Amino acid sequence: MPPAIPYMIREECPPGACICGRDDLLGDPDGDLRILRLTKAEEKKLIARIEGIASYADLLRMAELMQAQLGMVLQVAPGNREVRTVRGLSIQLVERPGLCSKTRQTVPAAIRRCLEKNPGIVYAILDAHDLFGAG
Repeated sequence: MPPAIPYMIREECPPGACICGRDDLLGDPDGDLRILRLTKAEEKKLIARIEGIASYADLLRMAELMQAQLGMVLQVAPGNREVRTVRGLSIQLVERPGLCSKTRQTVPAAIRRCLEKNPGIVYAILDAHDLFGAG
């Protein structure tokens, strides 16, 4: 029996619907349980905040907060092929125990929607990876 957790945690996914390893994480005495704080209601709030991002600095700050508070590592970088649209960017959450497969899809999708509304952020991402630099 896992120790009592002093905060609400994400509900268990239906059997076979997710391979997040939630139960294994709960059974690990050394496991990082921060990711389980992301309940479905909190995930909706996170998605709304992501979609409201207006600058590259805001995106970086959101990624820092996600890592500090939830242990989620966000990676946004130009893809392997040329970048003509937002679809050319690689946006993903690093896989870790307890990270729901739905969350691994919804967070990058929200970031794509944000980037489509704010192309200046895309240019800043490309610049940060020296694609516009004096190579």
